[in-house]
Amino acid sequence: MAYKRGDRWVGFYRDAAGKQHTNGKFHRKLDADRWEEEQKAAIRNDVWVDPGRSKQTVGQWAETWMAGRVHLKPKTLASYRSLLTTQVLPTWEAVPLTKIRRSDVVAWVAAMRATGLSASRTRQAYHLLTSMLEDAVKDSRLARNPAAGVDLPRLPKSERRYLTHAQLAELADGSGPHRLLVLVLGYTGLRWGEAAAIRVRRVDPLRGRIAIVESVVDVNGQLIFGPPKTHQHRTVVVPRFLREELTQQISGKSPEDLLFSSLIGTPLRVSNVRRRWFDRAAAAAGIPGLTPHELRHTAASLAIASGANVKAVQSMLGHAKAAMTLDLYGHLFGDELDALADRLDAARADILLTSGRSGAQVVALEPGK
Repeated sequence: MAYKRGDRWVGFYRDAAGKQHTNGKFHRKLDADRWEEEQKAAIRNDVWVDPGRSKQTVGQWAETWMAGRVHLKPKTLASYRSLLTTQVLPTWEAVPLTKIRRSDVVAWVAAMRATGLSASRTRQAYHLLTSMLEDAVKDSRLARNPAAGVDLPRLPKSERRYLTHAQLAELADGSGPHRLLVLVLGYTGLRWGEAAAIRVRRVDPLRGRIAIVESVVDVNGQLIFGPPKTHQHRTVVVPRFLREELTQQISGKSPEDLLFSSLIGTPLRVSNVRRRWFDRAAAAAGIPGLTPHELRHTAASLAIASGANVKAVQSMLGHAKAAMTLDLYGHLFGDELDALADRLDAARADILLTSGRSGAQVVALEPGK
């Protein structure tokens, strides 16, 4: 209930934490009471904004928000800092959180594209701002996220290349001493950082198994080891024809040595690899412009062509969910439906032949049955 102080009426209420808030600018008790009820209703409906926190600018909130992201991988943090510095803060740093309007966000997205920024980078910058504002809502600094639901530029569709067994073999043969690395990438679907981080002790050449528990990434020129992308350890299977080469590869190495490394034993940087031999080998094999990551797509396509199901491919690639595997490679499973139909035909014909039956029998039903 509002009370009078001097010639003004003071409205007051307590937030969910029990802290009292007051506003003594009202000339009429009616207005003070109305303000009180509005604030209490906002608390009940979980849209209340802390007046002390809502004055914070985007730049100030960005510092607080980034300080809470210590659980993220170094490469992700570096990407966030880059986006903040180059795309988010130049526009929003001095703007109070409560002054952001949806129309301003729409204009910002359009401006990024107008400067020639790629659709992918534009979307990344937008999603970073949106994530920050969503957490500001959860922290009672905003009543709602003004950036939610803004239309974004579409990503251009890129046509993936899937190598055949013959093309993969030619690429590997042209890679000299790196032949095994190319074939492991092309038949296991490892990410580059995962392959570059394999320790000898994680390799079981007799069973053809490699345990994937680490990944190495280049963050501003510094190589940093950490967990795989999805934070999930997994084991990949190496085809039998590679197991002898795998045995030779680990021969003479200590358990902590890297399976694939530079001449001085350091992790392979994908940029150096491409410049020194991979790009040249790809061009010689008739597939110029091929990237090491495309060998991951190749592994998926070869596995699917050999009859692997979605869960097997998901496990091989280390996807967190099968839905992601289907999103990326679902179109490749269409070809397997024809093969499945052929196998069903063959199985049915074999059963009918061995049972002495040549086809379906038609049975007449009695009326009423």
